[in-house]
Amino acid sequence: MKKYSKKKLPLDKTRSLLEPGPIVLVSSQWKDDRSIMTMGWHAMMGYEAIGCYIWDANFSHNLIKKSKQCVINLPEKHLLETAIAIGNTTGADIDKFAEFGLTAEKGRKVQAPLIKECYANFECEVIDTRLVNQFNFFVLQVVAAQSAISPKYPETFHYRGSGVFMVSGENIDRSKFFTPEMLDG
Repeated sequence: MKKYSKKKLPLDKTRSLLEPGPIVLVSSQWKDDRSIMTMGWHAMMGYEAIGCYIWDANFSHNLIKKSKQCVINLPEKHLLETAIAIGNTTGADIDKFAEFGLTAEKGRKVQAPLIKECYANFECEVIDTRLVNQFNFFVLQVVAAQSAISPKYPETFHYRGSGVFMVSGENIDRSKFFTPEMLDG
């Protein structure tokens, strides 16, 4: 078993090692205003619930707070530069769908648009706002979902901090070591 020599890690670098998951694009709409934001701070809170941090200075924050809906769109690595550009702009000034050549699709359950160019779309409703005012933390319930037929495992990208990303890597199948009831499909 490998052992490591270690050095002190500055606390603000924690996220570079524990970033919870892939970068996603969150689309939202309230009345005639719509937007897209880039988000990396999210966590699964069960099979169909997602917790996420959305800064209150972000234009999307108020759209989601008012509409109580959004779509979590999962991009693949071909959209990395687009995701960065989306994160560097505000929907208060531009229509991000038009600006970045993205196709808005109608959702099945929510008013917020889906992004056609993304591998998967998770339509969400806000189910808990108790932590929004203090921590800008929303709890979402996935109410409809769709994903591309292939590939089975998309090439998602994950933020490591300091402008560095990691692309999802090699898949290692160890399903034979799990009991059937512990496998999720």
